[in-house]
Amino acid sequence: SLRPRMGKAVPKLCVCLCASCTAPFYICLTVRHGFPYQPSAMSFDPVQKILAIGTQTGALRLFGRPGVECYCQHDSGAAVIQLQFLINEGALVSALADDSIHLWNLRQKRPAVLHSLKFNRERITFCHLPFQSKWLYIGTERGNIHIVNVESFTLSGYVIMWNKAIELSSKAHPGPVVHISDNPMDEGKLIIGFESGIVVLWDLKSKKADYRYTYDEAIHSVAWHHEGKQFICSHSDGTLTIWNVKSPGKPAQTITPHGKQPKDGKKPEPCKPILKVEYKTTRAGDPFMILSGGLSYDTVGRRPCLTVMHGKSTAVLEMDYPIVDFLTLCETPYPNDFQEPYAVVVLLEKDLVVIDLAQNGYPIFENPYPLTIHESPVTCCEYFADCPVDIIPALYSVGSRQKRQGYSKKEWPISGGNWGLGTQSYPEIIITGHADGSVKFWDASAIMLQVLYKLKTAKVFEKSRNKEDKPCTDIVDEDPFAIQIMSWCAESRMLCVAGVSAHVIVYRFSKQEVTTEVVQVSAGESYGTVAVRPCGGLHTAAAGPSSSLEATPTVGGPGACVIPSPTPTLCPRVRSAPLKQSPGYQVELVVQLVWVSGEPPQQVTSLAVNSSYGLMAFGNSNGLAIVDYLQKTVLLNLGTVELYGSNDPYQRQPRSPRKSRQPSGGKEPAAVTFEPVSPHSSLEGSTTSEDRCKSPTSVQDGCCTSLLCLPTVLLSVCPLRAAPPDARDTSFSRSRSSSVTSIDKEAREAITALHFADTFARKGENCAAPTLWVGTSLGTVLAVALSLPPAGEQRLLQPVIVSPSGTQIRLKGSILRMAFLDSVGAILPPAHEAWYEPNAPDEREEREKARKRRPVSVSPSASQELGEIHYAVVCSEKQAKVLALPSQSCVFKHNITETSFVLRSDVVQMSGSVCVTCFCANGHIMALSLPSLRPLLDVNYLPLTDMRIARTFCFSNNGQAMYLTSPTEIQRITYSQETCENLQEMLGELFTPVETPEAPNRGFFKGLFGGGAQSLDREELFGESAAGKASRSLAQHIPGPGGIEGMKGAASGVVGELARARIALDERGQKLSELEERTAAMMASADSFSKHAHDMMLKCKDKKWYQF
Repeated sequence: SLRPRMGKAVPKLCVCLCASCTAPFYICLTVRHGFPYQPSAMSFDPVQKILAIGTQTGALRLFGRPGVECYCQHDSGAAVIQLQFLINEGALVSALADDSIHLWNLRQKRPAVLHSLKFNRERITFCHLPFQSKWLYIGTERGNIHIVNVESFTLSGYVIMWNKAIELSSKAHPGPVVHISDNPMDEGKLIIGFESGIVVLWDLKSKKADYRYTYDEAIHSVAWHHEGKQFICSHSDGTLTIWNVKSPGKPAQTITPHGKQPKDGKKPEPCKPILKVEYKTTRAGDPFMILSGGLSYDTVGRRPCLTVMHGKSTAVLEMDYPIVDFLTLCETPYPNDFQEPYAVVVLLEKDLVVIDLAQNGYPIFENPYPLTIHESPVTCCEYFADCPVDIIPALYSVGSRQKRQGYSKKEWPISGGNWGLGTQSYPEIIITGHADGSVKFWDASAIMLQVLYKLKTAKVFEKSRNKEDKPCTDIVDEDPFAIQIMSWCAESRMLCVAGVSAHVIVYRFSKQEVTTEVVQVSAGESYGTVAVRPCGGLHTAAAGPSSSLEATPTVGGPGACVIPSPTPTLCPRVRSAPLKQSPGYQVELVVQLVWVSGEPPQQVTSLAVNSSYGLMAFGNSNGLAIVDYLQKTVLLNLGTVELYGSNDPYQRQPRSPRKSRQPSGGKEPAAVTFEPVSPHSSLEGSTTSEDRCKSPTSVQDGCCTSLLCLPTVLLSVCPLRAAPPDARDTSFSRSRSSSVTSIDKEAREAITALHFADTFARKGENCAAPTLWVGTSLGTVLAVALSLPPAGEQRLLQPVIVSPSGTQIRLKGSILRMAFLDSVGAILPPAHEAWYEPNAPDEREEREKARKRRPVSVSPSASQELGEIHYAVVCSEKQAKVLALPSQSCVFKHNITETSFVLRSDVVQMSGSVCVTCFCANGHIMALSLPSLRPLLDVNYLPLTDMRIARTFCFSNNGQAMYLTSPTEIQRITYSQETCENLQEMLGELFTPVETPEAPNRGFFKGLFGGGAQSLDREELFGESAAGKASRSLAQHIPGPGGIEGMKGAASGVVGELARARIALDERGQKLSELEERTAAMMASADSFSKHAHDMMLKCKDKKWYQF
């Protein structure tokens, strides 16, 4: 079965397809974006200029120039403890917490493991691979050092045992190896740091220790001066000790960078451990000492710091998150030359920071990678492939003004690799909603990701004055502005977002700055009673559990009553001060569901906006509201039960009002009415759009603002009576039955899907008209007919008539998605208005032109008016149906799943046809043809293990899909064969042929007197002929899949034939080498037998026959 493990890079999954399908489907991972989740190790190739990051889940992320990224995964999933590049060789060694080491081939677009070595009796603690060496030193927890040949991944017989290294210098075990490195000037001398504080300089040739350096504090790291005469150690008490190589007695210097120096000459107070130190030299000035940790213990609450000591100056650079690791980037890869450091890469728990060492003040580089997805936790996502071509430049132009200042002026230093040859030309946008109320727009075209624009919805609300005044702590988890649902019209650029505090905000896109006054208009409805009151602030009438609805005469007309609101601290307060809105998305309307009798409103469960109609609709677990955002009125506010009218199929128990809800004087609430709220009453008799542009508060103050001072209106919608709020549902154990018996006593039926369309609302209609289709959690689809006034001035003055049509369609399970097709099966997109600049200088003329323009709606063709049909596509958690309209007869039906349920469904366009795609809770990804609902794809891809995936999975056009695979990373996948086939070309290349820089010049005198770097023939020392074979039980060699197989995958395109010939040669060479190894083993066996026979002959030569 096709079951890739979660998060593992699976190159391609082939699936069985319907023979008649025109667009073959594959599932394959394309790219992973975002910050590596739970990073644990880092390495940098200074010649190739590639950065590698390993994580606690065994993932590897490789970064080159902006746009060149790669993700791979270790099979075991064990944490990466260390990474080492084979510099300029296109290979990387990773050491894992399960005591295995792996060699990755980076010369192919999808890196793969060439060899693995699994240690059985030793725990790996540290690795070191000298520059231009093929021998890897591996330090262990027992204090021993083993040596591995990285070409063959075999162990050498040369071992440095801990007891031989320390001999009699210590009575106790020195602890695990925490550092290994060779002397920059003498490759034959190896420095070994043990955790207990002992450092040993080991002579590889003589196999003994030259010097031993002892300090009474534990060691965390060691670094050499490039001349090889000094080294520096960092310790657990916050000190640095500098040692002269030939003076092991005591340190040449002891520094406590953050310790307070007592006046009486005593030792400074101990500080926190210095976890790492690097010592880098420059030709022209003082060396750099860079360290992490070491702060004094009295700095409680201080943020993690990186300290840069240069000459007499010490700079302490505060970080936002704990430091995992850091690396100093230097001009040369040679350790025996002046290092010339130019930047420091700091890997934090949730960020990657690069510091410019060459500029005063050490500014940071602007990070070009999309690593800020998790800046605030992602709460929802939407994915739009094949957008209008002008939307990305428009978002980029307003987003570029939001960039911070003060970055380094130099180019980003991680600049390796080459971009792929992207064949996808259509624009793609990903929108992420976040816990802090922000919304981010990302350019996702051609498998890259770049942030375009960030919108902060929290700006609409008043800031919390003090810490105790935490809004909405009763009903939300901490973040009162968290985004729950987003609805976006790419053509008109209208955006609608619903927040966790039961608020909905409508935004328009503008390229001009504008200042708006928030005019608060409360228009609520409770069982038909309407409260209409323009006011300068929120309701101030106190309401607790015992408060009641008071029938008070207001300007709203007869029968209207004011609905008391709870104390303002319970929900976010909309700003009353003028709101300065930057170019980009600007608030058009804020809708808040208000508290009733001390009970919070239910959260919004569905949302839709339509720019052609000027309407926005949203629903929750109690009912549906339709808002006219042009006239700023609530058109409909009904409970789900009332939407059915007299056609309710369920035997519901009537909900008796609670005592706290009883109106004063025992009066019954008014009867339910479907009449729309007139725009005249909602704005206190204002009859023209000119009057509506004036803020009531600004008129009272006697200072009317300029023409660009437009009102932003707050509508407070009083929801229908709600049942007690249940705890947030975080599991999928809830009942999914749609039978009548499963309805709870409160008869709750949530609105789960909304769709605006120009189609037939009633059975037998002969003309398509604007409608709103409503899907519920009990599997019912209802149609609401919309009667719109003519475009232009009339649209702003005459009311929109809304009337439930009586149409009902039933499916099993909660409704997830609805869409409409024309008579030939092509998708009917919702009608939309083309975008126009709402804040143009000649505002009135621009608006009139735009409003009089016919909306870009999919108007029925002449053939459709003669009675030709539309198809309604409805997908629920259990099944999909296609119905012919206007007859409403079911023409196709498919049961998607019996044992599970669908989490996400989308109707998408692909290769000129339309299909419905589903992601189920059991991990299956499915595709069904439209309108026939034939199964095209069914892959067991990703068993659901996390609510995050359920919340963020979404499909888009052209075979694209995405989900949040970790709190910080987006995983994109494709289910299109065409994209899968082109993926190899689209991916960037990590390895590019680069000349290794020349080695530093030794100089005449150093060459004459032997003062330069001493080389060492490691092959002579560590090879089998000199060192013998290592114990077989010590480690097990595992050949990786990335050898021959990885190269087979890369053999395509122009050099395909050459690559195939090379593969054939490699395979032949591999077989020859195996034969050679077997021959060598047989020869060794024969030698051994001959030796034993000779020994036996010598032993028996002089014995007499009776001695046997």
